[in-house]
Amino acid sequence: MLKGMVSLVTGGASGLGRATVERFVKNGGSVVVLDIQATRAQELAKQLGKSVVVSPGCITSEDDVKKALNTAKEKFGKLDILVNCAGQSIVHQVYNFNKDQPSILKDFADVIKVNTIGTFNTIRLAAGMLGKNNPDSNGQRGVIINTASTIAYEGDIGQAAYAASTAAIIGMTLPIARDLAPQGIRVVTIAPGIFDTPLIAYLPDKIKDFIKRMTPFPSRFGKPEEYAHLVTSIVENPMLNGEVIRLDGAQRWFPL
Repeated sequence: MLKGMVSLVTGGASGLGRATVERFVKNGGSVVVLDIQATRAQELAKQLGKSVVVSPGCITSEDDVKKALNTAKEKFGKLDILVNCAGQSIVHQVYNFNKDQPSILKDFADVIKVNTIGTFNTIRLAAGMLGKNNPDSNGQRGVIINTASTIAYEGDIGQAAYAASTAAIIGMTLPIARDLAPQGIRVVTIAPGIFDTPLIAYLPDKIKDFIKRMTPFPSRFGKPEEYAHLVTSIVENPMLNGEVIRLDGAQRWFPL
């Protein structure tokens, strides 16, 4: 089903996004990668061949997103799928009582800007292009897949910004799915648990071991290719819409 389909993957140069790009190409699709890591994205495109084109930029920029959409149209003639993987995270407690200082408001705002506003920015701009596609036998014209996090449900100490930003993505999934339903565009969000990506590189080994132990099965970090597998499953299943899917090995958080 993915053969001949064209996708825009944000944050496609590394982690979950990279695995998604690789899986799309393996299954006969073409991909435009929108990522601020231009060099890394170009290296990936070189490895995967002409089916991948890089459009460097940030998801919070209207111009950068429009450029990526124009690239999809110019290089591949259309856009069928948007996958939002770009994001960032920080860990700051609300107030540092040892230093008698509040957290920095800009840090909180930056996470909201990238994760929440950036995701909405790509959706609102890509929707117009997806909605111009000819419908398939189900009346479908496109699919939008967003990335949130289980932190939105069970955030721990210092995770207020990331939890708030990803909870907003979860909260807008159903309304946007209903907005775009008349045009035959589906919207689904994945809420991964802890995956083995650059975002967890800062964690000390003892915390990593603890996370693995508290994941019932399989007792390990998720693999990026498992996220990519779910992305393709969502694309292939026309009844999935307006839903948030946890991908976490039954992992549930409690305070450390």
